[in-house]
Amino acid sequence: MSELKATIGLINPKSPTNVGGVLRAAGCYDAKHVFFTGNRYLNAKKFHTDTKNAAEHIPLTVTTQLSDVTPPGAKVVVIELIEGATPLPEFIHPENAFYIFGPEDGSVSKDILKWCDEVVYVPTIGCMNLAATCNVVLYDRLAKLGGIKSSDETIISSRDTNNKMKWQK
Repeated sequence: MSELKATIGLINPKSPTNVGGVLRAAGCYDAKHVFFTGNRYLNAKKFHTDTKNAAEHIPLTVTTQLSDVTPPGAKVVVIELIEGATPLPEFIHPENAFYIFGPEDGSVSKDILKWCDEVVYVPTIGCMNLAATCNVVLYDRLAKLGGIKSSDETIISSRDTNNKMKWQK
C-alpha cells in the first residue's frame, strides 16, 4: 500500500470555531494540509479554537481557487448533501484524496462539481456542521483504509496529558 494522503479544501468558511475544529480533525486523522477560499474566516480568525495548535503542524493556506492547489495525483472528493451523491458508508476512499467541503451556509458551486471526481454525503437526520462532517469523513477514511493502529500505545500517545486512566474488568 502506498502512503495515505488526505488534504482538505474549505469553500469560504465563515466560522472560526469550525475551522479550528477542522484543523483539530486534520491533526487527529493525519490530513496533511488545509486550504480555504474566501475572506470570511480571515475576518473572524481572532476567535480561533484550534485547541491542539494543529496549525503549527498542518498548514492552513488561503487560496483563490481550490482547483489550483489540488495535490498531484489526488482524487477530488466533494462532501455535500447533493441528490445522486454516494453515501459515505458505501464510499471507497482513494489513498490520495483532496476532500472539498462546502460553506456552512450554502452549497458547492456547479463549477467545482465539474472538476471533482466524486461526490459523497454523510447520511444523517438533518445536516451536520462543517467540523463535525470533516471529523466523520476523516474517521471513516482511516477506519476503512487502516491508517491508525488500534492499541493501548495509540491511546497513550493520543490522549490528553491529564488522562492516565486504565480500565480493567
